Amino acid sequence: MSSAGIFISIMAALAVGAMSPGPSFVVVSRIAISRSRLDGLAAALGMGVGGVVFAVLALAGLTALLSQFEWLYVLLKVAGGAYLVYIAVNIWRSAGRPLEVSDTVDVNRAPRLSFMTALLTQLSNPKTIIVYASIFAALLPRTVPLSLIVSLPLGVFVVEAGWYSIVAFAFSARHPRRLYLAAKSWIDRSAGVVMAGLGLRLILAGVSDR
Repeated sequence: MSSAGIFISIMAALAVGAMSPGPSFVVVSRIAISRSRLDGLAAALGMGVGGVVFAVLALAGLTALLSQFEWLYVLLKVAGGAYLVYIAVNIWRSAGRPLEVSDTVDVNRAPRLSFMTALLTQLSNPKTIIVYASIFAALLPRTVPLSLIVSLPLGVFVVEAGWYSIVAFAFSARHPRRLYLAAKSWIDRSAGVVMAGLGLRLILAGVSDR
């Protein structure tokens, strides 16, 4: 298979994974619907940068290190799960607070905060790097051309940031915002429960791997 064919196959596989519901989707959709479209797009960029980090680490062979030092992988799982639970608690605690949504954005703070929240959420799940490494191992040739080494991280950024930009645009539209404001407490508590469940599952997976 040509380098172009390999690249397209990997991007298609990663796109399916990016579109699967998970903590990243919960975070980006909630940021977009409760803050602003600019915040949602900043979060999408955070997801893209996080994906690039995982892609580079997978290409660098970090998965071999994680398999050799099992305690490190367990530690990353537990720490990542704890961060998701932390986000869940914050979402739950803010569920009862009234929210005034405005198109006026503090460009010096809000988008940067949304970017960092999304980036840390993306990086909180070490299983992602295993998925990346598995796809790379299955589809990349034994000797990886320089063109793929350069293009894969860029492609990952486009897939991750592109998909979550679509999510941000969809959930920051007027009608989804109106529905969110009408049922904010229930939606936030549901999002908190989902996020906590994902975090606890990650922690339990780490503990069971010991």
